[in-house]
Parts: sequence; C-alpha cells; structure tokens
Amino acid sequence: MAQIFPEWTNRLPVLVLTSAILFIILVTLGIWYYWSPWYTDVGYAPKQPVPYSHKLHVGELGMDCRYCHIGVEVSPVAMVPPTQTCMNCHVMIKADSPKLAPVRTSWDQKTPIFWVRIHKSPDYVYFDHSAHVNVGVGCESCHGNVAAMEVVEQKKPLSMGWCLGCHRDPAPYLRPRDQVTVMDWQPPPNQAAVGKEIMKKYNIKPPVTCFGCHR
Repeated sequence: MAQIFPEWTNRLPVLVLTSAILFIILVTLGIWYYWSPWYTDVGYAPKQPVPYSHKLHVGELGMDCRYCHIGVEVSPVAMVPPTQTCMNCHVMIKADSPKLAPVRTSWDQKTPIFWVRIHKSPDYVYFDHSAHVNVGVGCESCHGNVAAMEVVEQKKPLSMGWCLGCHRDPAPYLRPRDQVTVMDWQPPPNQAAVGKEIMKKYNIKPPVTCFGCHR
C-alpha cells in the first residue's frame, strides 16, 4: 500500500514541539525585556515648562540639591521648588531671559509652575526620602549624576527587584552623610567595610518583607 504522506512528515511532531518551545522562550524573553522598567522607564526625559539645567546649576555653579528639594531630609517627599526659590536668584540674575518667561509669569500671577514629574513610585508603594538620605544613601544612587544632565532623565528602573537588591545588601551603596548630595562620588577601596560601619552606626536594617513598602 502506497504511503499517503511523504517520509519527512514523520519529523513534524518534533519540529512543531521544538518550534513551540522556542516561540514561548522568545516571547517570554521579549516580555521580560521590553516590558521591564529598564526598557520602558529608564531614559524618560519629558520636556519641562522651563528649560532648567541641572548641569549648569548643580554641576557648574555647585548648588546643593537641598536648596531646591527642601523636604528630602525631613519628609517622605523631596518636593520641587516653588517659584519663590527660583526668584530668590532670578529677580536679579538673568531677570530678562526669555527662557525664564514662565517663571516670571508664575511669579506675577501667583500661580505654580507645573513641572513634569520624572521619578515616581506606584501609588501602592511607600517610599520615604528622609529615611534613605539620613542614613547615607546618596541622591546619585537613585537619580544618577544630575550634575552632568542638561535635561534630567530617569537613570534607574526603580523597580521592586532593583530596590530589594539594595535592601538585601545596602553596604555597597552607603556613604557618609555629609557626602549624600555629592555627585560623582567615588567609594573608597574598603567600601564594604565602610558600608557595614555605617549600617552599624545608624542601625540600618532595611525591610525585605512585603509590608516594608506595601503598607
């Protein structure tokens, strides 16, 4: 009796199964990468209502982060500066600059400047800036070297896995408190030992349970 199907069809089940497995692996890897914060969030740099340059103010003029973000040491929220903070300088410095027109309008009309938020945790996550800054977590650790940014962008994924990596082993990321706002800070060769000393000094025991961040 003649065969209905050619001989090569005997390999079809293996080919179909192999193709299905490879397809599932490729889809999983694609979702893992293209839907991760490293791809969707890192690099986010929205256009702001005022072209404020951190590179100029922080990098060249040496302004401290805390002059504008006044809540970072005492509040869960770092806060963006009110127009008053900008006008403390710009009422005299470059007072007629076209780039500062939105700031002058805000000042004259007593209306806020609607800055576009870049770094944001989900609403179901509790994050306290003061709890981190006051024990030696540098601004640069989460926000990158803003002193080198003409336009601020998100440099870290701020994902749960990324946060837990630090919470499980915080020593490599800790620095003396007087160095918290220093950009491009270089850890000493014995950073592991220094970090452990800081952990001991401030009794640092970051939570790694769900309740630590999901309250």
